[in-house]
Amino acid sequence: MMKPRLEKGMVLAAGLGQRMRPLTAETAKPLLPLLGRSLLDHALDRLAMAGVEEVVVNAHWCAEKVAAAVAAREGTPPRIGLQLEPELLETGGGIRRALPRLGEAPFAVVNGDAYWLDGPTPALTLLDRHFDPARMDALLLLIRTSRIEGEVGRGDFFLDAEGRLSRPAPNQIAPYLFGGVQVMAPALVAPEPEGRFSLNRCYDRAIEAGRLFGLVHDGAWFHLSTPGDLTRTERRLREGPSSHWL
Repeated sequence: MMKPRLEKGMVLAAGLGQRMRPLTAETAKPLLPLLGRSLLDHALDRLAMAGVEEVVVNAHWCAEKVAAAVAAREGTPPRIGLQLEPELLETGGGIRRALPRLGEAPFAVVNGDAYWLDGPTPALTLLDRHFDPARMDALLLLIRTSRIEGEVGRGDFFLDAEGRLSRPAPNQIAPYLFGGVQVMAPALVAPEPEGRFSLNRCYDRAIEAGRLFGLVHDGAWFHLSTPGDLTRTERRLREGPSSHWL
């Protein structure tokens, strides 16, 4: 059996989770429970199932609780390194700081609040298979906005016939939302100076170079932005599969 190419990954767990208040008033959003397990545990389990051996988890808001959750998984794959961020670095800055741990090969990045059900092939495995470092700086998991319950705004991206991504113009509505799961090359964030910045800045640079790609998810994905989203998702999952998920 071929060894999975993805060996390392990162879970972004440092955000403030403001739209999830009051649930996140005293805990980090990735520590909120869903089906009896934290969102962080769900993300780490998915990475382990995809063959990822080593993961960096960053922490800022309620960092001591994130650290305790990581420590509680000792002995359970994957191996975890905690990256404490006393100052909020946002998505791009957190990954940039983690690059020495993540190495020079492509790696997976999962948002700490991302929750999905795989289709016939696990989403992370599909991203790994389709990622081509010769053409891509990042390959993002995309969700059709028409399938999402909850607020999606104007959408995030358009997708062309070759899989390249572009942003909607101010008067446009894009049909895809970024699902918070991706594979990227270190080169996506390496040119940036260390410090606080959004990953969107890197995406825009990659779009200009024709190197930002997307893959449409063939399973279910759940929008977890507000307490109502979390309650609805818990109810849907306990009710069992439904045709409107896919």
